[in-house]
Amino acid sequence: MIQTRKFRQIASVAVISAFLGGTSLAAYEHFGKPDTISTWVDKATPLVRPARLDDKTLPAGVAMIPADFTVASKKATASVVHIKATLKPERNVSQMEIPDAFRDFFGDRNPFEQQNPRGRGEKAKASGSGVIINPDGYIVTNNHVIQGAESLEVTLFDKHTYKAKVIGSDPNTDIALIKIDAKNLPALAFGNSENVEVGQWVLAVGNPYNLTSTVTAGIVSAKGRSINILGENAKAPIESFIQTDAAVNPGNSGGALVDLNGNLIGINTAIASQTGSFAGYSFAVPASIAHKVVEDISKYGSVQRGYLGVNISEVDAEKVRTFNLKVDEGVRVENFAAESAAKDAGMKVGDVITKIDGREINSVPQLQEAIAQHKPSDKVNVTVNRDGAVKTMDVTLKGISEVAAIKETSSAVMEQLGVSLKDLTSQQKKEYGLEAGVQVAQISAGKVRQNTDMEEGFVITKIDKTPVGNVKDAIELLKGKKGGVMIEGVYPGNEEVQYYAIGL
Repeated sequence: MIQTRKFRQIASVAVISAFLGGTSLAAYEHFGKPDTISTWVDKATPLVRPARLDDKTLPAGVAMIPADFTVASKKATASVVHIKATLKPERNVSQMEIPDAFRDFFGDRNPFEQQNPRGRGEKAKASGSGVIINPDGYIVTNNHVIQGAESLEVTLFDKHTYKAKVIGSDPNTDIALIKIDAKNLPALAFGNSENVEVGQWVLAVGNPYNLTSTVTAGIVSAKGRSINILGENAKAPIESFIQTDAAVNPGNSGGALVDLNGNLIGINTAIASQTGSFAGYSFAVPASIAHKVVEDISKYGSVQRGYLGVNISEVDAEKVRTFNLKVDEGVRVENFAAESAAKDAGMKVGDVITKIDGREINSVPQLQEAIAQHKPSDKVNVTVNRDGAVKTMDVTLKGISEVAAIKETSSAVMEQLGVSLKDLTSQQKKEYGLEAGVQVAQISAGKVRQNTDMEEGFVITKIDKTPVGNVKDAIELLKGKKGGVMIEGVYPGNEEVQYYAIGL
């Protein structure tokens, strides 16, 4: 179970364009027959929400509150499996030393120190959960459950064990598809996660601490939650978690989050904890995202994800005042990729996206979730507010090969830092009150994410006290650097200068 020891403030500017989807690992094999997962999912029963006790107009069979969880529990536990992974031997990596110039920043703590390094050649063990989604042995789980595994063993509810093989995975959503050689298995149907409501009863089913077939109950406490936790393994993480207070612990990863009808509405993925154990909240990948990932892997061997080609930020009170916006909810278009599907459809910088296909959009995670369900060439209907006027447009999404990513470099130092940079436009310089600088467009796995609290949208103005005019300047200043580097800059809308010390 992924754990986050603290919530970092959600980045003010999130990159959706070419960074929204990213790529997934190629499948090891394809289904031998047409999309059997979709065929099975098509038979899923519709979501039925719990109803109030005083509702006298309910049809027969609708769940009531207080609810009896036994039917959903029996259905889900039969389809949830225990996954044991034997990991590939880890290599010892010499610990990095803190440059003398930056010891005052970290005190006696080495931010680069490995935690519990294993001996050379030692094979570690890990365990998690998975959900049978097809009678022919196809199982959905988390990417972090199977990542780095040399072998996988799956134990069913009836105690039978099987060797499993990886069909494919997508680090950007932390979803993976594996298969065992078995037939006529009890598969769990996908429910409609878009219709899940805050306050709705849910059950979490998995194998915490190797305690097999454990069921806990709670309610949905939030939707569309981003906790910035997938970036360690993904270059373009998509986080729009269902947050619940159902108890989830290490070992629940990849297990089922189900409604009262036993339909799969999420894949349990992470917990928020100071201790590593459940501390009140858990997070699940919505079924809408998980289904799209496994369907693409089964059909194409990798995730086919469409792109709007926009750089956006969430609307808040400060943006309403700064830009005199006529709407107080949605996401504002800040910039476009070089080849942008949204721009081609007539969208403009300053437009506030309020709906996708009629679904209200109030945050970056909601937009990510809505677009992540589509593939290249899909048309989405986008509603924007432009200076008070409501406009709708059909946008034909583009694929990764068609989209020119927001300017970034593949140089070794940028890969090491795990950042993508882009030049500021003249309009941005004016808005931010800066003469020069470069903006952090994306933070992925690397030293910046591992060792600082830097957020996407940060504008770098100086590196080691030398002014930075553009991306080329930044690369030249960082190229060949050894030891400590001091990065100076500001966040848009905040005049306070921020400093980040990084060891190279």
